[in-house]
Amino acid sequence: MGAENALYIILVEKIRQDALVLPTLPEVALKVRQAADDPEISLGKMSEIISHDAALSLGMLKVANSVAYGREVKTESVSKAVTRIGLRQIKSIATAMAVEQMFVSDNPVIDEYMRSSWQKTVAVSSVAIALMTIYLQKNKQTPLTLETLTLSALIHNIGVLPILTEAEGHPTVFAKPAFLNKAIVKFSHIIGAEMTKAWGFSEDYTELVLSWNDLSFLPKDVHYIDFIRAGAVYHEIFKNESTRDFLLRSYVDKGILPKLNFMASAEFSDVLVKARAMF
Repeated sequence: MGAENALYIILVEKIRQDALVLPTLPEVALKVRQAADDPEISLGKMSEIISHDAALSLGMLKVANSVAYGREVKTESVSKAVTRIGLRQIKSIATAMAVEQMFVSDNPVIDEYMRSSWQKTVAVSSVAIALMTIYLQKNKQTPLTLETLTLSALIHNIGVLPILTEAEGHPTVFAKPAFLNKAIVKFSHIIGAEMTKAWGFSEDYTELVLSWNDLSFLPKDVHYIDFIRAGAVYHEIFKNESTRDFLLRSYVDKGILPKLNFMASAEFSDVLVKARAMF
């Protein structure tokens, strides 16, 4: 338990002293986010920004040609990909692609953890996006948006990144699953909330990252957290079966799920496949 406690102490002390090095969002993602917030931005200008980054360009083409956008004719043009996807979704997708590039490590144990964490995030996000896609079809007056949900889902567990990075700096002591599991459970939401602040995201994102897995917080009205938690239920991230049942019943009551076993239906599976294809 000594090494485990030491990692806890290091993280707590760095958080307390505001000395924990938080990953910065890559420059191209910042430019895309800033451009998307500009009411005067054109599709042509956005295409130009994206074209300067080869990885982002290829990623946008992959998304535009995915089954999620239902086009038989493939495009090899960034400008056409941007037009197909739309400015609103591009902001979230570009952020997701930039974040994914951070989840790599030279340490085999840490690298496996990072890749696993990202895949789990994508899995939860895909379910959340699929559910909201269906929900929006029947609730057109809701203030909730798919773009906000997409970004919320993709950063909901972002706090694992600094923890794994810290462990990477002390591999012989901390790069062990038993230590990492407990550190992630205990600190990832706190550190993730700090990352959203450092990245200049709104307070709503900070609150979501801080409380998505705090089941004492149960929003009365339909909330982005509900969709993310539904993804966690689907993938059994919440280990307690009664907790999963309780959440599912509450989502039926809220109208997020048409019926209790909806996520086992063919209808949902079809939408989930399309959502997953975006990544």
